[in-house]
Amino acid sequence: MLTQTNRIFDLLAATGLIDEAKLQDTLDEARINGAPVCRFVIDNTGVKEEELLSKLANSINLPFLRLKEVEIDEEILVKLPTKAIFQYNVIPLAEEDGCLKVATSDPFTAGLVDALRLASEMKIRLVLSPSEDIESTAKMFYGVGAETLDRMMEDGALDLDEEEDLLRQDLSELDQEASVVKFVNQIIWEAYKDRATDIHIEPMETDLRIRYRIDGVLHETPMPPQLKRFQSSVISRIKVMSNMDIAEKRLPQDGRISVRIKGAEIDVRVSTMPTVYGESVSLRLLMRGGGLVTMADLGLNEHDSSLLKKMITRPHGILLVTGPTGSGKSTSLYAWLHTINSVDKRIMSAEDPIEYEMKGVNQVQMRPEIGLTFANTLRTFLRQDPDVIMVGEIRDKETAEIAIRAALTGHLVFSTIHTNDSASTVTRLLDMGIEPFLVASSVEGIVAQRLVRGLCNNCKQPKEFDLKFLKDHSFPIERLTTEGPIYEAVGCDECRGNGYKGRTGIFEILHVTDDIRPLVVAHVTAAEIKTKALEHGGMRTLREDGWDKVLAGVTTIDEILRVTEDEEYEEDELN
Repeated sequence: MLTQTNRIFDLLAATGLIDEAKLQDTLDEARINGAPVCRFVIDNTGVKEEELLSKLANSINLPFLRLKEVEIDEEILVKLPTKAIFQYNVIPLAEEDGCLKVATSDPFTAGLVDALRLASEMKIRLVLSPSEDIESTAKMFYGVGAETLDRMMEDGALDLDEEEDLLRQDLSELDQEASVVKFVNQIIWEAYKDRATDIHIEPMETDLRIRYRIDGVLHETPMPPQLKRFQSSVISRIKVMSNMDIAEKRLPQDGRISVRIKGAEIDVRVSTMPTVYGESVSLRLLMRGGGLVTMADLGLNEHDSSLLKKMITRPHGILLVTGPTGSGKSTSLYAWLHTINSVDKRIMSAEDPIEYEMKGVNQVQMRPEIGLTFANTLRTFLRQDPDVIMVGEIRDKETAEIAIRAALTGHLVFSTIHTNDSASTVTRLLDMGIEPFLVASSVEGIVAQRLVRGLCNNCKQPKEFDLKFLKDHSFPIERLTTEGPIYEAVGCDECRGNGYKGRTGIFEILHVTDDIRPLVVAHVTAAEIKTKALEHGGMRTLREDGWDKVLAGVTTIDEILRVTEDEEYEEDELN
């Protein structure tokens, strides 16, 4: 269509968005590199794609559309082969007067119209749309990796019965562009782009479901309908990558993958579990050398941050963090270590697994199969002259006893434990069989925490709530006159329609003071300890901390109610 450099220059210059000298240099560089013109211009000039395409559409007399505003009949999608759609990053929209309307983000692609005309055997009429719109629409209708699976179907190179023998060969012999290798890479890449922390590959009776956990919530990812046929291929490939036995399908297995995506080093923990319809695979994505947060990033209020900093700089004692799986406990531990990590402190950590590598900390990966357990490692730590010890989790009485002994002999110990709130942690330790006086004399503080999704600042909107609803959930209504407003999640392109982007923590810190210690020794209930801490210890509950973040416009009431539902029940029991 428009392939001559001078014509392209004139059309882009007519938008008035780019300095002509800069534009000429950019086009020359794009031609030398053989790069797509519009994408290269956007990436190298800082101009926004939507603004450029909308003005360019006026210059070349083409429509400009946002695809979220367009209804696409699924029957029109078959007018173009999957390969052409992903190769040229286009989407067929409609058929009008014998012409096929096709959305593209780059009308300057060489041979684009001719290629689409040959593929569809129809006349082509182009429409301009942002590349993100086209990619998300293609993903929604065709699924992740659709073009790869289509190529696999055409070649017939990979089938259920042949896959294991094929994967036993040298992986370099596989066709990287038309194999399950590329498909698995695409799954991980899509998860990385979506900020997912976990990928779950779940065999069903008639399909293979793939879900990503984003900001703590599971989202099903669109997948091509033919994926079920290659279930064994996909799972075997992941097992090969993580050094598992691909012939063993009856027992659970664990493994690890290290991948590099766009310069980012990512460790992937892999776990398989046999189910009725095949092996279910879970992948946990961990950013190596990245994602390490500081105390300031956790979301602590000023009072809690000050209190916690005093606790983590004490010379000895135990500081525990508690909460369900996925509540950010390990992240908090690393933030504490990062804060106190210095050349004059010897810090040792026993972890399973090591989620983040921290310079200056002696990190040990647990290997129970050879006897390297938390308890055995802790015993050895005490002979290594540490100042600070971090234990990934206190799971049993033996580990708890050694941690307490370490605290009582002048070491600062950080660890996690699974309980519902801070006060319940005390009774959990006592139920393990630890003597009450040992708990009272060694534990300095207990931090209960949850993660809530943060509002997208681009689309959040104020919302009026019924006062009775707020009162029923113990919301501090009196603060609405001086703080607020209360926002709700809406959804936009920036947050992928969720209304939320990123997460922050809400916290409940139980400081084991001289008022609390006699209650621990007396082995009273968690409810009594909590009541005392609220009355005299200055403790604030998870929900109260959550309300602060709602009034600050950080998150929503729905999020706080979602993660503190049990907490609400426990508070009612106290009243």
